Amino acid sequence: MILDKFKLDGKKAIVTGSARGLGQAIAIGLAEAGADIALVDILDMSDSKKQIEKLGRKCVIITADLSKKESADKIVSTTVAELGGIDILFNNAGIIRRAPLVEFSEKDWDDVMNINIRTLFFLSQAVARVMIDQGRGGKIVNTASMLSFQGGILVPSYTASKSAVMGLTRLLGNELAPHKINVNAIAPGYMATDNTAALRADEKRNKAILERIPVGRWGEPEDLKGIAVFLASSASDYLNCYTIAVDGGWLAR
Repeated sequence: MILDKFKLDGKKAIVTGSARGLGQAIAIGLAEAGADIALVDILDMSDSKKQIEKLGRKCVIITADLSKKESADKIVSTTVAELGGIDILFNNAGIIRRAPLVEFSEKDWDDVMNINIRTLFFLSQAVARVMIDQGRGGKIVNTASMLSFQGGILVPSYTASKSAVMGLTRLLGNELAPHKINVNAIAPGYMATDNTAALRADEKRNKAILERIPVGRWGEPEDLKGIAVFLASSASDYLNCYTIAVDGGWLAR
């Protein structure tokens, strides 16, 4: 039955940036589909853990600073020890810094690039090694952005990092496909999260954004649950190296 292919019973998933917002919704969605979850963040993850355990799933909290490459080994070793393996990795964690191009600082460049692409690569590399050794395949899903497709304004390091996420998704998918590891990405549209609080508070920008979204509203974290489960499940076994926009139609306008 087709619906059985969406089940994640017995799967072990890592979700970064899962204390709140998109990452929290993704982690809960995977748990609702049957997966045990390793939550990764530098913020308090107790609410996410509580909601996942209410579903009867096992949940492990891993506090890690994703600006540092060394966090990858800790995340992988803890997940394997606590959950018994890794079947799914969601590289969701990301930050954004805003400033005009001519004023943008080196620190704002490095901080964003370190979390959004550098550690994403090294965590994917560490997880891929485990998946290859396990010999049962796996799924890696990255969080890209509308700015993987567009230039944007005032966010040079974010645009650069998210464009790199889309490119790296293709490379990882190409190299890992022989091991039955699929790598894809989700590009959320304008979502109602902490990252967009400043935009939503700006009446002029908020109005301009809403006028371009065909469905006429900001996305909610819940809107990513379906695509997250699809990409993490066997229902997407022939989908690889692709970045899927979940944007209410933004890119079509």
